[in-house]
Amino acid sequence: MKKILLLFLTLNCFQGFAQELSKNQIEQLTDKNWQHGLSLLQEIVSMPNDAFYPEQIEVNLKWCEDQFKNRNWTSERLVTDGIPLLLVEKKAPGATKTILFYFHVDGQAVDRSKWDQENPYSPVLKSQTGSGSWETIPNERLEKEYDPNWRIFARSASDDKGPLAMFLTGWDALEKEGIAPDYNVKIILDFEEEQGSPRLPGAVLKYKEKLTADRMLIMDGPRHTSNEPTLSYGARGIADLTLTTYGPKFPQHSGHYGNYAPNPALLLSQLLASMKDENGRVLIPGYYDGIELTAGEKEILSKVPDDEKAIQTKLGIGRTDNVGTSYQESIQYPSLNIRGMESAWVGSEARTIVPATAIAEIDVRLVPESDPERLFGLIKDHIQKQGFHILSEDPTDEDRMTYPKIVKMVYSISYQAFRTPMDSDAGKWLRSSMQRAFGKEPVQIRISGGSIPISPFVDALGIPAVTIPTVNADNNQHSPNENIRLGNYREGISTVISILTEKTSDSIEKK
Repeated sequence: MKKILLLFLTLNCFQGFAQELSKNQIEQLTDKNWQHGLSLLQEIVSMPNDAFYPEQIEVNLKWCEDQFKNRNWTSERLVTDGIPLLLVEKKAPGATKTILFYFHVDGQAVDRSKWDQENPYSPVLKSQTGSGSWETIPNERLEKEYDPNWRIFARSASDDKGPLAMFLTGWDALEKEGIAPDYNVKIILDFEEEQGSPRLPGAVLKYKEKLTADRMLIMDGPRHTSNEPTLSYGARGIADLTLTTYGPKFPQHSGHYGNYAPNPALLLSQLLASMKDENGRVLIPGYYDGIELTAGEKEILSKVPDDEKAIQTKLGIGRTDNVGTSYQESIQYPSLNIRGMESAWVGSEARTIVPATAIAEIDVRLVPESDPERLFGLIKDHIQKQGFHILSEDPTDEDRMTYPKIVKMVYSISYQAFRTPMDSDAGKWLRSSMQRAFGKEPVQIRISGGSIPISPFVDALGIPAVTIPTVNADNNQHSPNENIRLGNYREGISTVISILTEKTSDSIEKK
């Protein structure tokens, strides 16, 4: 009882002075509220959220509207030609600054047969056995026990419903104590991120005035593999490319036409092999132009506590591509990745034919120095120099008889990369927040390898953006058995509390 009274008096002493919360005070608030947060998490992940099915997304969208309405936030659906975005807002009396948060609520599709539980949308609490496997334990144990290494398994537990539940929990924890940020808060909720957020760039331009803010914070993605508190100052953009090569109009008997009808799979393999050397570096002239890492930038990258040997062991690779001298250096460059290939049939379905077509799906991760249109122009020039005639649709009979080597090339650009300087006011403000929460400097990543649709906001609104990853790196996002570690969930709540109580006066750049 004395401890409870002391906590009550301590918290009431700093009501109205939220920026002065100490590490101990943040931990106390988290300890009081994390089980409430687990209830929120279990509720939100129980809703299927594959954006391929708009009816699923509508349920999630309505849930978000209700949650923020119950907390006296305003909300508005930003209409697009498909699934809308949701903008919610909470104004602080007298505030002159506004911070815009980004979360996405949709999740990757699921293959239930690959999950080690009956329903990926029914959260299950598990602990790891000595052999490394995961066994289900009753949720009731959470009422009296806590192990930071226990995990909740469910689709979107980490990517990205977990962080949204952390935010709501942190907000509720502060509201109970009468504490509020000294800045206005806007949140944009994206319901098509796993589909590439195709309508987001246009919506940002259309609703630019409604989205106006001084700074953007993204709560998505995993912490550094050390699982230390992490800040990421950018993310690579993404584009995709599909190449199709052609052989006979229809699959032909390989005995009758092998050695006579050109094989499109071989043509495609030769084309793809011409694009990279044996060490994984792109051979297309000019592909890496404009990227020269300075000594200072290399020093920043070297401070990230990567264990290169552990990364390689985890991936099961005995060598790495020679793009940069380390993992962090490698993701400072644009990639050219074959994400899938298809031609005829394999395995039990294999048959003795010359295929009619071969297809390669390629993704290109972009960095700020890379203009995607320029990169695709370089790729197109390279393909033509290999003797291919490029089309944007399937060849006609006339095309087939005119050009000996044909490739269909179709590409699209989802969004560009972004990167905020580490020494910016946004970086200093967040480092101060993280220092209060955890008593140490966070791991700082110059740019992350994955892609999130933030550049449209940075470009349209003219604001800096920083990602605050909170979930465990081994969360199996996009894969079966996605999970979130309880220790990360609690620390994520602490992270939210520290950010919401970090003073903004004189700390945000004038626009």
